[in-house]
Amino acid sequence: MAASRTESIPADHGRIEDVDVSAEMEESFLEYAYSVIYSRALPDARDGLKPVQRRILYQMADMGLRPDRGHVKSARVVGEVMGKLHPHGDTAIYDTLVRLAQDFALRVPLVDGHGNFGSLDDGPAAARYTEARLAPAAMALTENLDEDVVNFVPNYDGQFQQPDVLPAAFPNLLVNGATGIAVGMATNMAPHNLIEVVAAAIHLLEHPDATLPELMEFVPGPDLPGGGVIVGLDGIKDAYASGRGTFRTRGKVSIESLGPRRTGLVVTELPYMVGPERVIEKIKDAVNAKKLTGIADVVDLTDRNHGLRLVIGIKTGFDPNAVLEQLYRLTPLEDSFGINNVALVDGQPQTLGLKEMLRVYLDHRLQVVTRRSRYRLARRQERLHLVEGLLIAILDIDEVIQVIRGSDDGEQARTRLIDVFELTQLQAEYILELRLRRLTKFSRIELESERATLLAEIAQLEELLGSDALLRSQVARELDAAAEAYGTPRRTLLLNGGPVAPRSRSAAPADLQIADAPCRVFLSATGRMVRAELAVDILGGGLVPPTRRSKHDAILAAVDSTTRGSLGAVTSAGRLVRFSPVDLPSVPANSVQVAAGTKADQYLGLSGPEHVVTIVALDATEPVALGTLQGVVKRVSTTELAPGKPEVEIIALKPGDRVVGAAPAGDDAELVFVSSDAQLLRFSADAVRPQGKSAGGMAGIRLTPGERVVSFRVVTDPTDAVVVTVAGATGALAGTDAGSGKVSTFDEFPAKGRATGGVRAHRFLKGEDTLTLAWVGSEPRAVGADGAVRQLPDAGAKRDASGTPFDAVIGAIGTAIS
Repeated sequence: MAASRTESIPADHGRIEDVDVSAEMEESFLEYAYSVIYSRALPDARDGLKPVQRRILYQMADMGLRPDRGHVKSARVVGEVMGKLHPHGDTAIYDTLVRLAQDFALRVPLVDGHGNFGSLDDGPAAARYTEARLAPAAMALTENLDEDVVNFVPNYDGQFQQPDVLPAAFPNLLVNGATGIAVGMATNMAPHNLIEVVAAAIHLLEHPDATLPELMEFVPGPDLPGGGVIVGLDGIKDAYASGRGTFRTRGKVSIESLGPRRTGLVVTELPYMVGPERVIEKIKDAVNAKKLTGIADVVDLTDRNHGLRLVIGIKTGFDPNAVLEQLYRLTPLEDSFGINNVALVDGQPQTLGLKEMLRVYLDHRLQVVTRRSRYRLARRQERLHLVEGLLIAILDIDEVIQVIRGSDDGEQARTRLIDVFELTQLQAEYILELRLRRLTKFSRIELESERATLLAEIAQLEELLGSDALLRSQVARELDAAAEAYGTPRRTLLLNGGPVAPRSRSAAPADLQIADAPCRVFLSATGRMVRAELAVDILGGGLVPPTRRSKHDAILAAVDSTTRGSLGAVTSAGRLVRFSPVDLPSVPANSVQVAAGTKADQYLGLSGPEHVVTIVALDATEPVALGTLQGVVKRVSTTELAPGKPEVEIIALKPGDRVVGAAPAGDDAELVFVSSDAQLLRFSADAVRPQGKSAGGMAGIRLTPGERVVSFRVVTDPTDAVVVTVAGATGALAGTDAGSGKVSTFDEFPAKGRATGGVRAHRFLKGEDTLTLAWVGSEPRAVGADGAVRQLPDAGAKRDASGTPFDAVIGAIGTAIS
C-alpha cells in the first residue's frame, strides 16, 4: 500500500473567489449587449453609419481611393480595415462593403464597385475578384476630416486613430436608411430621397419650431432604390411621429398586349429588396397549390440594358386586374416594411421620429461647421503672424543678414532677431529658415497680397463664428450643394389609398374569370376594337345599349355578343378569323371610348397588308355580303361559317384583288358599290344568291379600265341613308391633300341592275381626278388619321355636283353609335 502524501500549494499561485453565477452572467451579458448595440448593430444618428461602415469609408479615404483614382481589389480594402480598425472577421467586413456598393440596397451608394457585387437574387463574387473605390457621395461624408471637425479615438490596439463620427455633408441616416439586429432591440429604417430630405432639413434649420406636417410637405414618404408603389400613408405618418410604423409597397405593374389575343402583366419595379426569382417561385407555388388561377406562364426578361422586366402571361378569359389583385395577396409583389427608427444619440439607443432625426443631424452639422471654421481661423491667424514677421524682415533685410552673420549659432541669432526687431519666437524661427530667393521684390508684393487675403478671410470667419444666423445659412448652402450634386428625382410613387385589406393567404381561391355577360363589340374606322358591357333594363327586361360620349373616332361595325361569345372578323384577304371578345379592352356601357381599344390587326395577329374589314356575328341568320377591289360581289351563308377552324377562307380572290367592304345583308337589303371614277351602283341583294365559302363570287359593278372600287356598303334603310364622297388628286402624297367632299341623299341615286356601270356620284374640281373615300349609310362621321372628328358639308348636294374643299385631311368615314 502506497503511503499518502500532502503537497503544499505555493502562496503566490493564486486565490479562489466565490462568485454568484447569476450576478456574473448578468454583468457579462450586459457588457456583451452594450458592445453589440454600440459597436456593431445600430447606426449613429449623426452620420447614419455603423462602426464597420464608418471604418470602411474612412480607411478607403485614407488609402486615397477617390472617385478619380482607379479601383483596387476589395480584398485589399478588407485587409486594411481588418488589420487597422475593425478586429472582426473578413466576411462581415466584405458583406458591409458590398452593401455600400449596391444601388438596389442604398438610395445613394457610397462605394463604387467594379465586378459582380450581387443582385436581389444572387450573392456577390469573392473579395479577390471584385474591385472598389469610393463613390462621389462618400467623399461628401468624409470631407474635411483633416480640419478637426470631429473627434478621433484610438483603434482597438491603440496604434492608429479613427474618427468617432464622420462629418456627413448630407443626412445619410434618412437618405440610405439602416437595418440591424442588436440585443433586445433592432433598427429598420427606410431610404428617402436626398433632395426632399435636404429641403426638410433646411426648413427645420430656418424654422426650429416647424411641425411634423410642415416637414412632411418636403418629405411625404420613403423613396426606395428600386422604385415601386407605396400604398397608404397612415403608417408612414405614424413612423414620422413616433419612430415606429408600417407601410405596404407594391411592384409597378402594367397590363400590356403580349401578342395576338394574349394579355399579360409586365412588372418593371418590385418592392424593396424583393428579387424577381423570389416572385417567380411564389407564383409557381401558388399555382401548384391551386390558390392562383389564370397564369399562363412567367418569363424573366430582366437585363442590364433595359432593367427589370418580369412578364406574367394571363390565360384567355381571365380578368388581368383580378389576377393582379391575387398576385398582390399571394406573392411578394406586395410586401410590408416595418419602420423602427432606432439609432444612437450620445451613445444611447433612442427611437426617433422624422423631426428628431433631422434635429440630431443638424446639431451635428452645425458643430462640424463651427469646428471647421475655428480650425481655419486658427490656421489663418498663424499664417498671418508668420507673414507679418517676413514683411518686417524684408523691409530691413540688410540688418537681418548682419544680425545673423554676427551670431555665433542659431540660438543666438534667434534671440538677437527677437530683441532687435521685436519678433516672436515663431517669427524669428521662420525667418532663420527663409530661403534667399524669397528676398526678391516680387516676394514682398506676394506677401502683402497674402496678408490682405488673410485679413479678409479672418474677418469673414470671425463674423461667421460670431453669428448663429450666418452659421445656419452656411450649413444650408452646403446642404443645397450636396443635394444638387448627388440628388436624383423620386422613384417611388406614393398612393394615399387608405388602409390595405389584410393579406389572408388561407382564403379560398377567388374566381378570376371574366363573367359571360352581354356586351357589344365595336370596330372603329381607324381599326380599333373595344368591348362595351350592356346594362340590363330590369323594368323592361331588355338590354340598355351603350351611349357614345366621346367626340373621337367613328364606327364601322357594332355586333352584340357575350363576353365569352364567338365572333368573326372578315379581312381584306377574304378570310374570316374567329375570336372571342373576352380579352378586348372593356369600357363602361354609358361612355364608349373607342380610342381606348386595341388595334384589331394586332389583336388578331394579322400581318402585312391584310387588315380587318368588318366584324360579324357567327350565329346571324342573314348572309354576309362582300365587295372587292375589282368589283366582285358575293353573299356567303352563315351556315358556312359554323364552328370549325379558327380561320377560314370565305371568298376565292383573284390575283391582286382584295375585299374592301363586308356586312350582313338580307334579301331586302341593297348593295352599293362606289368606284374611283365617281360611279355609284346600287342594286338589290336578292340579285346575288348565297354561295359556299369556296366560291369566287360574281360580277358586282362594271369598272372602266384602270379604275377600282373605293367603297362597298350594305344599306338596310334607304330612307335615312346618305352618300359621302371625297375627291382628290392621284399624284398627291397621302395625308397632304385635303381634297373636297359632298353629302348627297341616297334617294338621288337610281337603282340599276347588277354588273352594270352605275351613275355619276361626284363631279371633279380642277386638279381632282379620283375618289379617295366614299361611304353610304346613316349618321356619317368623318375622322382624321388620329381619330379626331372632321366636319362634313351639309347633306342635300346633287348627286353629280362638285364637292366643297376641306380644311383638313379625312382619314376614314364611319357612323356614330346609335
